[in-house]
Amino acid sequence: MEIEFYKYQGAGNDFVIIDDREEHFDRSNTDLVKFICDRRFGIGADGLMLLRNKKGCDFEMVYYNSDGNESSMCGNGGRCIVAFAKKIAVVGRSCCFLAVDGPHEANLIDTEHGEWVSLKMINVENIEKGPGYCFMDTGSPHYVAFESNLKKFDIIEKARAIRYNSRFREEGTNVNFISLEDNQLHIRTYERGVEDETLACGTGVTAAVLAAHATGQFTGNQLDVKAQGGSLKVKFEQSGKGYENIWLEGPGEYVFKGTINV
Repeated sequence: MEIEFYKYQGAGNDFVIIDDREEHFDRSNTDLVKFICDRRFGIGADGLMLLRNKKGCDFEMVYYNSDGNESSMCGNGGRCIVAFAKKIAVVGRSCCFLAVDGPHEANLIDTEHGEWVSLKMINVENIEKGPGYCFMDTGSPHYVAFESNLKKFDIIEKARAIRYNSRFREEGTNVNFISLEDNQLHIRTYERGVEDETLACGTGVTAAVLAAHATGQFTGNQLDVKAQGGSLKVKFEQSGKGYENIWLEGPGEYVFKGTINV
């Protein structure tokens, strides 16, 4: 079987996207997804997404981690699939789509960095605060730890000690290390399902900004973020229950198109 695919990246977080509006792709084929995402034997990606028709929305986003399993919300993936939907004329500059955590709005916006996608995230009401960390769900679970120097420590060792501890071993969590420097948040992220550091994580960037704000590290309602793979921005409003009207902004860039025989 020959599959046509598109490759996209958002701040270095890369994805294979398939136009599956006719539903030819076997959604339950975990091994196929894992093979396609394999960087040695397949196409190579942090995740795979299917764009499907959905009544009441412009489209549905079905997201898989590179381990082949359907997963929770991916913010960078959400921005990339919106850019893809515009490329194939499914949407214009604004849209609404359904993801695993519910409906999302998105807009294409012009910035000094070029055309970005602004993606509305779910509201966040529950933030667990502990010594040197916060934990929350921004569409995916995220543990956010505060570090003074992100360049000189072993993120894999430290992240896996958290991701595989007794609390998180079964369900898993993404692990982020952050540092606020000169009004810009720096972040490094270890993603469950990928089980490695990725160059960016949209739900992780969102969690990081909210964690920094909730612990009094900055005031205001927006913050620029520097991930390993590029720049992003998070805007939000604080409410009595937590945070709402949260928008993740960043690139969703087309890389190439191809076919693969499987």
